Amino acid sequence: MALLDIHVLGSPILRRETELVTQVTPELRRLADQMFETMAAAKGVGLAAPQVGRSERLCVIEVEERRLALFNPEIVHREGAVRWEEGCLSIPEVFADVDRAGLVRVRALDLEGNPFEVEGTELLGVALQHEVDHLHGKLFLDRLSLLKRRSALKAWDRERDKYPEGLRVLPVTDVREGSSATSAAAPADD
Repeated sequence: MALLDIHVLGSPILRRETELVTQVTPELRRLADQMFETMAAAKGVGLAAPQVGRSERLCVIEVEERRLALFNPEIVHREGAVRWEEGCLSIPEVFADVDRAGLVRVRALDLEGNPFEVEGTELLGVALQHEVDHLHGKLFLDRLSLLKRRSALKAWDRERDKYPEGLRVLPVTDVREGSSATSAAAPADD
């Protein structure tokens, strides 16, 4: 399966509201699989559809062997508070402490289109909130104070030139052989 290119800060799709998924189709299940593979190759714990140039309300998360594909996720309960250092696959090498709810409950559809709820604290809770934000055009930078946001944007300015097309193209790694090579395969399924 081909890895997807990841849109980086500055790409307009990262700031758009996503569209509700009316039916979980085989094509959307394939997209979720590609997103899991892309997220793993990028060494992330979550990835949202806008980050790979798509407008569907879909995100994937894998935390501590818990693998979730969430269509139309919605936070239905929040409580407590936690401060967690966050990064983002769309803003590589930039990290900041973000204040989030300490516990969240999210309602979504699974890969079969069935409704379910997941509750998360610590990393899972933070990842759920971070990815749901992406689906509404928000980035973790938006949750920072003005001073912290300026500092994070300065750090991004040092990284930005590594992504001249506004895309993060991941090297394809053959897990069986442990080798890696840059792929010139088909472009992302935008």
